Amino acid sequence: MPVGTQATVKCCSPDELHALDAQIILGNTYHLFVRPGMDVIASMGGLHRFMSWTGPILTDSGGFQVFSLARLRKVTEDGVHFQNHVDGSPMFLGPRESMEIQATLGSDIAMIFDECPPFPCSREDAAASLERTLRWAAKCKEIETPGLKFGIVQGSSYADLRRQSAETLVQIGFDGYAIGGVSVGEPEPEMMAAVEHAEPWLPEDRPRYAMGLGTPPQMVEMVARGIDMFDCVLPTRLARNGTAFTRTGTIALKNAAFTKDTGPIEEGCACPACRTFSRGYLRHLVKSEEILGLRLITLHNLHFYLGLMAQVRGYIEAGTFAEFRREFVGNYRVHQQEDAG
Repeated sequence: MPVGTQATVKCCSPDELHALDAQIILGNTYHLFVRPGMDVIASMGGLHRFMSWTGPILTDSGGFQVFSLARLRKVTEDGVHFQNHVDGSPMFLGPRESMEIQATLGSDIAMIFDECPPFPCSREDAAASLERTLRWAAKCKEIETPGLKFGIVQGSSYADLRRQSAETLVQIGFDGYAIGGVSVGEPEPEMMAAVEHAEPWLPEDRPRYAMGLGTPPQMVEMVARGIDMFDCVLPTRLARNGTAFTRTGTIALKNAAFTKDTGPIEEGCACPACRTFSRGYLRHLVKSEEILGLRLITLHNLHFYLGLMAQVRGYIEAGTFAEFRREFVGNYRVHQQEDAG
């Protein structure tokens, strides 16, 4: 499971991520393109050296951010003209530019440049967007990058478009395949359906990657549907709000109920927070807006997510995944924040 750079490297060192057994991290092409820029990263010898990360790096294409963050944009056959979200300056990103940026970053896994349609999306618009994305995919395949290259399945909520996208990408030929255009505002059943509409048409001997997902039970459910890789901001985004993940669901450490709680976030957890600190102390740090509290909860959440995936691999190898899935998903609850006192 890639650990996203935008949320984690701000507060976690590479040594801390290695200690959590993070095998790969994710770099955001759009954000790095906007700031600090490719001149800076190229002068520093690429993203690995820039951020002192010795493991693999997956970079997304920047397409999702262009379509979700840009203030104004104009889509052409060559790419997208847009104003960036930082200062509104005009920029352009297309298949060639995205691949060249990822090459400059020194990505170990580069994602093709794609168009991410919104939800809801008419069939006509989804079909036109998909055709453009597939043309861009063929162009991306031709542009040399130093590592592996993954195609991205689009097609909105339409089963036949998802199948068309998957089959065409397989014909073009990539090292792995991602399912994109999910978790863009659609209900969870439609998100799962998008995965189900794509996965059967992707080769079993290549990695299959659900982009931008998900909650712990969602990931377990998607593993059951044949997905191998995930990336998600939830472990770090929720940590910054004082929310921690456990085997039975989330807990909001801001709640007054934890003021004098001497126990760890989760009994039996071996993360740096749970080994040393109580819920009461973590609540104090969060309420006092001390960065240590956010760092410790972030480390706990990353430990939980990475540990969950390690458990899943073990249950699959032991042939007991179905039983684990039923128990884990059935017992997991999202606990709403109540008394923040």
